[in-house]
Amino acid sequence: MKFFELGPFTVFDVETTGMSPGRDRIIQIGAVRIDKDGYISRFNSFVNPGRSIPSQLVSVHHITDEMVAAAPNFSRVGREFLAFAGNSTLVAHNARFDLGFLQESLARTGLPLWKGKTLDTLRLIKTTHPGLPSYRLQSLRAVFQLNDGDNQQAHRADADVEWTLQILEIALDAAIKSSAANN
Repeated sequence: MKFFELGPFTVFDVETTGMSPGRDRIIQIGAVRIDKDGYISRFNSFVNPGRSIPSQLVSVHHITDEMVAAAPNFSRVGREFLAFAGNSTLVAHNARFDLGFLQESLARTGLPLWKGKTLDTLRLIKTTHPGLPSYRLQSLRAVFQLNDGDNQQAHRADADVEWTLQILEIALDAAIKSSAANN
């Protein structure tokens, strides 16, 4: 069995103006959807947060005020994202953070909250690969020698979802093998 046959899955990641879903705003949302047949589609958008991005965060994700100035607001991006992810399981690495921002942003703009299934690759990989020195996405990139594609920028939603998808595959493949071995 291939891991994606358990789907469909929409792996997503957000970049933000800070750490508080109530005070801060999403500035980028990226997603990769993999359907049960293995078909992959991608979604990526900057979001105009309606405020400036703190310089200490610009130094992390390298997203500047100029990059989001002409971007759509969350209301539009959120609607498009919900349509993209519909009827799938949302997947994120440390899902509490990303899902918290998504739900708060949906509520703030009057869009329906995500009521579908969610999966956290952080919890999943800790279960299937216990004892690793760190479960941060950047550490897992090194441990599992994840495909770097086009030398993508870490801490950018479009890059982080590609690595999270690879972590999902590694963890679900391990779970599938373990289940088959126990049967």
